[in-house]
Amino acid sequence: MGPGELEEEDRHSLKVRAFFGLPLPEPQREELARFIAACAHVGPDFRWTPKENLHLTIRFVGNVERALVESVADVLAQRPLVAFDMELGDVGSFGRGRAARVVWLGLRAGAEAATALAARVEQECMRAGLPVESRPYQAHLTLARARPRGGARLPELPAVPHMKPWRATQLVLYSSRLARTGAVYEALRTLELA
Repeated sequence: MGPGELEEEDRHSLKVRAFFGLPLPEPQREELARFIAACAHVGPDFRWTPKENLHLTIRFVGNVERALVESVADVLAQRPLVAFDMELGDVGSFGRGRAARVVWLGLRAGAEAATALAARVEQECMRAGLPVESRPYQAHLTLARARPRGGARLPELPAVPHMKPWRATQLVLYSSRLARTGAVYEALRTLELA
């Protein structure tokens, strides 16, 4: 075994914090970044998502062997995945009572197709032996997470800008590395939707 083979083997045996997601096109990302900056001004009790991390999660996988999650991507790449139109909708939140833990944008268009894609990814994750996702899938784009563990009161946010719809043409397998400045995402694999 040569040195290059050993490096390749080590890289694939590492654990990663992984998830599958749909990236946003740059125009929507820019528009959303301006909206988030205005939200951060009125909502300091939340950690707002940086522009480079904006995406729509399809399936959070968690800490797994990189080779295992890449094998799921391999299987997904062998079967055609369907592209679909998406449009961001209104603000929502997860939490209890008045304490919001996560602030998000729902979808005005594409929620059914995103749910179908999530079911496909979930099926392949289960076949690979990954734990079943216990919560039902709800298509959303995370804008912020509360700084206090129990959540925070969500202030009145600025109006959500109207962003043009777009066609989702890629499913990305991301790794997420936690740093002092927040999560850093890296695309491990990009699967084309046709």
